[in-house]
Amino acid sequence: MPEPATSGVAGAAAAYKAIGGTAIAIASGTTLAAVVVMLMTPPRDKREWTVGLISTVVSSIGGGAAAVQHFALHEWVFSQMGLLALGGLIFACGLPGWAIVRWVFNYIEKHRDASIDEVSTDVKDLL
Repeated sequence: MPEPATSGVAGAAAAYKAIGGTAIAIASGTTLAAVVVMLMTPPRDKREWTVGLISTVVSSIGGGAAAVQHFALHEWVFSQMGLLALGGLIFACGLPGWAIVRWVFNYIEKHRDASIDEVSTDVKDLL
């Protein structure tokens, strides 16, 4: 019987070849960001958990893509170390997503009965 570590490495290598390195970097960075955010700020219910997961994944992918585009990091895709770095970048871009969405929803809940004039005054005062 093969060693579990050897089988795990062989499985990861097979997945890397089958799925492609870029997809694995995106998926791993996005997944880790979602896990870290959910552990640091636990959701209060299932709806909040779903919103947190979706917002973290979207901010990971969208923010990561924007960072790659802005800093012209496209060539990193062609090396394994570059893919690992892109996974870390995608991870970092996903972390603020849940916090921002949570702040916005908390503000909306707190000002549920406010008029648009009151909300615009609050935003104006904030800025």
